[in-house]
Amino acid sequence: MRIAAVALCLALPLAALAQGTASGLFQAMDSNGDGRVSETEYVAYMSQGFYRLDRNHDGILEPDELPGGRGKAVTLQQWQNDLRKEFRKLDRHHHGYLTEQELMQPPQ
Repeated sequence: MRIAAVALCLALPLAALAQGTASGLFQAMDSNGDGRVSETEYVAYMSQGFYRLDRNHDGILEPDELPGGRGKAVTLQQWQNDLRKEFRKLDRHHHGYLTEQELMQPPQ
C-alpha cells in the first residue's frame, strides 16, 4: 500500500469524526486559516498518521506497526516525501496550494 494512501486512510476518518464534512477536513488542514492548504500544511496534517502508527517513536514504521502487520519499513522522511508527491498530484492548477475542490478530488 502506498504511504500516502495509508496516511489518508488514517487522517480522513479522524477528521470526519471531528469536523463532520469535507469542508471541515479542509479547515483542519488549513492551519493558518488563509483559505488554502499549502504543501507544508498538507504534509504536517497528513504526517499525524505516521506519528500515530509509530508506537515506539523511533521515526521508523516497522512492518508490525503498519496496517496489516506487513510491508517494508518506512522512515518519516520517506513518508513525507511521498506526501509531497501526492500534494503535487492534487495541485491540479500547479499554484502551490490546494483548494477545497482539489483536496477532495482523487489524485491524477
